[in-house]
Amino acid sequence: MKFPAAQSLKQVSEFLNAKFIGDPDHVVSGLNEIHMVEAGDLSFVDHPKYYDTALNSDATTILINKEVECPEGKGLIISDDPFVDFNKLSNHFRPFEPASGMLSSTADIGEGTVIQPGAFVGNHVKIGKNCLIHANASIYDHCELGDHVVIHSGAVIGADGFYFQKRKGETLKFHSVGRVIIGNHVEIGACTSIDKGVTGDTCVGDYTKFDNHVQVGHDTQIGRYCLIGAFSAIAGVTRIEDNVIIWAKVVIDKDLVIGEGAVILATSGADKSLEGGKVYFGAPAMEVRKAWQQMALIKKLPEIWEKVRKL
Repeated sequence: MKFPAAQSLKQVSEFLNAKFIGDPDHVVSGLNEIHMVEAGDLSFVDHPKYYDTALNSDATTILINKEVECPEGKGLIISDDPFVDFNKLSNHFRPFEPASGMLSSTADIGEGTVIQPGAFVGNHVKIGKNCLIHANASIYDHCELGDHVVIHSGAVIGADGFYFQKRKGETLKFHSVGRVIIGNHVEIGACTSIDKGVTGDTCVGDYTKFDNHVQVGHDTQIGRYCLIGAFSAIAGVTRIEDNVIIWAKVVIDKDLVIGEGAVILATSGADKSLEGGKVYFGAPAMEVRKAWQQMALIKKLPEIWEKVRKL
């Protein structure tokens, strides 16, 4: 998430009432999670295991809970609780805005787009030309849709990411202030939910089609010309490359890459990244011939057991 206007290291530190290390005029242009940061971004780290990763990342400002040597060209903000302070910044620079109607006056709606009665379009939403938003669909604040997009009833575009930190006696929510960006000629099935990025964007490429009841987690990137079957669940921060087919009831774990042209057959579960151009089945998912061989052998186990038992 980029700030409406760039801030200085001193300004951000004063807002948090925290000590800073570095040039007071060091520029902070936005917030991002460590796996998505770029120059100008502020990220946070609150565990020694990840100090080096954060300090050596592309983030140029680090919110950290220990005073350490500041890398050249970066700024540090010393915080007693970086997780909480990061949320303070998120809420300050992109606060929740209550809706004043079913169609926000700040929404930008393209020519030829039809929004059916009962659909909700939030603040600062952008919808392209010749789209169709069916009744009872919801498009949350700041999301962007391309041209010729169809959103079916009950779909939710831009719900919060499922991202929490468990602590003794409480569970803290990592506030979602990112967006969902949907390309051109995309169709989203009924009751499908696509969560926005926590600080970045969840993206869907051109001509990708979703069946009903699909779940897509925060910060996931889905390519062009993909097909995603009903009741599939794709966890956060996963990358689905172009021309992937995911059939019904497929589960894909977080932080994975599904390569271009891969096909995952129904009811499979991917717990690791899958190479493109191949067909997969099973839980855990494996190349389909290997999966079918294993199934054939399993069917023979009773026969094998009877022979062994009689020895």
